[in-house]
Amino acid sequence: MQDAAIRTTRRVAAGSIAIACVVLGIKYAAYRLTGSAAFYSDALESVVNVAAALVAFLALEVSHRPADKDHPFGHHKAEYFSAVAEGILIVMAALLIFREAWEAYQAPRLLTAPLEGIAVNGVATALNLVWAQYLIRLGRQRRSPAFDADGRHLMADVVTSVGVIAGLAVATWTGWLWIDPLMAALVAANILREGWKVIVASLSGLMDQAMDPADEERARGIISANAAGALEVHDLKTRLAGRATFIEFHMVVPAAMTVGASHDICDRIEAALEREFHDATIQIHVEPEQEIKQTGVPVV
Repeated sequence: MQDAAIRTTRRVAAGSIAIACVVLGIKYAAYRLTGSAAFYSDALESVVNVAAALVAFLALEVSHRPADKDHPFGHHKAEYFSAVAEGILIVMAALLIFREAWEAYQAPRLLTAPLEGIAVNGVATALNLVWAQYLIRLGRQRRSPAFDADGRHLMADVVTSVGVIAGLAVATWTGWLWIDPLMAALVAANILREGWKVIVASLSGLMDQAMDPADEERARGIISANAAGALEVHDLKTRLAGRATFIEFHMVVPAAMTVGASHDICDRIEAALEREFHDATIQIHVEPEQEIKQTGVPVV
């Protein structure tokens, strides 16, 4: 099962590279048809998409390596580095687009074959939309920061591409050439915002961010429902590392309980948590009843 998941991940990552290259070619063709600064900025963002897809592919390869002597908790966090790198690339692209927009504003360019360019760019936008939705859905299912960041970046690309197409249509209809560099600047502003969001989310993961509050509350309920025989569970801590979840807590049992009996409770709790949270690693520290705090998870 695990090998099949890894193969699927590799295929999707490789598919992202291929699609990014195709979209880049189509958008560059739209720019060559029209000479539009906005289409140039859209194509430049696709260069970032190609680079980001390559970085994501490498990060996913590393993240699926098994735990070893130097990395006993696995390599899951490699995906966060991919997402941070993608955010930095987005910011760099935004700065380059701002420069192109300013140059086009200072020296307005007459657009050529705008309708053909709009049609060509529309094909690339549609392709990005389909792939972005797939990546975001897969990222949520597998809790993959790399896929989620790549999908959200592509979705931002779709939004900006729609804006670029609309702006170019207005510029063609009205003859207001200043709209073209304005749309390029808006593209840069939008992807700069998206890049910042990607970086912040990834840094939170690198800082051992806890589970979502709703998920953590669900974990508490599962522990409570499966801890019969124990007296209390306290000091529950959780953290996320890419697709992996780490859950640890202290469990208080009667002082007279045998090691075997307390181990059975631990096994029951672990099995229930693993059914709910795939790729979860559970650490339970068993304590005697004098360690009870009356402030932890109630035991049903």
